[in-house]
Amino acid sequence: MKLNEYLANRLKEVFTTGKWVVGTNFKEQISDLNWNQATQKIEDFNTIADLTFHIHYYMAGVAKVFEGGSLDIRDKYSFDAPLIKSEQDWSDLVHKFCSDSEKFIRLVENMTEEKLLSDFVDKKYGTYYRNIDVMIEHTYYHLGQIALIKKRLKNRK
Repeated sequence: MKLNEYLANRLKEVFTTGKWVVGTNFKEQISDLNWNQATQKIEDFNTIADLTFHIHYYMAGVAKVFEGGSLDIRDKYSFDAPLIKSEQDWSDLVHKFCSDSEKFIRLVENMTEEKLLSDFVDKKYGTYYRNIDVMIEHTYYHLGQIALIKKRLKNRK
């Protein structure tokens, strides 16, 4: 299997269709929630809506670089999510997350091995491969948080 295919499969696993690693994926976890559940605060945890925005923020910023643009994302803004005030707001975020994750996967599928092993923007950021790998790890981390938050929400009923 080629490196781009391997990474695309890993991204599908965590973002859209997988169940092998943790028995679920990000899309599945956010698609069955309403806006009240997604914005429900549990203790001092981030909300599911906040975590969804956070992962999308990085995914969209990295995808922009994949498409030839500049790296404009900054950690300090990664939780600056707009308020979710309605079902439509939540539905829009879920839709954007899902469609942009599919786009991200396609961009990785179309990368050459040479591109994957080249520096991402600047040598200090590592390679494209490393940034994709970190995206996978980062998404799994927050996917685990979402799964735990959902369990806490169910126990509140």
